Amino acid sequence: MPLETDENHIFMPKSSLDKIDLEILKSLQEDGRLTNVELASKVALSPSPCLRRVKNLEDSGQISGYEASVNRKTVGLGMTVFVEMRVGKQSRAQIMSIIDRVTSQPEVVSCHLVSGQSDILAEVVVPTLEAYDVFLSDFLMTLDGVEDVRSNFAIRTLKANGPLPLQHLEAIVEND
Repeated sequence: MPLETDENHIFMPKSSLDKIDLEILKSLQEDGRLTNVELASKVALSPSPCLRRVKNLEDSGQISGYEASVNRKTVGLGMTVFVEMRVGKQSRAQIMSIIDRVTSQPEVVSCHLVSGQSDILAEVVVPTLEAYDVFLSDFLMTLDGVEDVRSNFAIRTLKANGPLPLQHLEAIVEND
């Protein structure tokens, strides 16, 4: 979605979505296993046009995939650690090298370039404290260019993998 700009401002992105597309996105975020017939009924379309719209949303990248939400604890991954890393030499090549190495690790389920006291924030999921100790010692502490690593252990997850807040698109769609 391209941003509208003038020389002094950046405005909200111009949306190519309409109200039906927005309802499709909301419905699929609530239940990605809806059949096309069920989805069509929810958004007041017949199945063929609904399927075309979903395909267009997929092709445009607005729907990037479908996945199951796995309960971490029940599959033995009971520890979530938010790891803050500060990079010493802040060159683009150095940071990209670190990000490539970090994101290649299966324990890392999300990774963000951030501003503030840290440069990189990674969400790490492991079975135990001992497993995290190995990950920290054998991997994180060996990354060239990482000056500081801080580990924040999740005590309890209150909300995870929530749907995206698409309400901002309603105003854009209505104004088109």
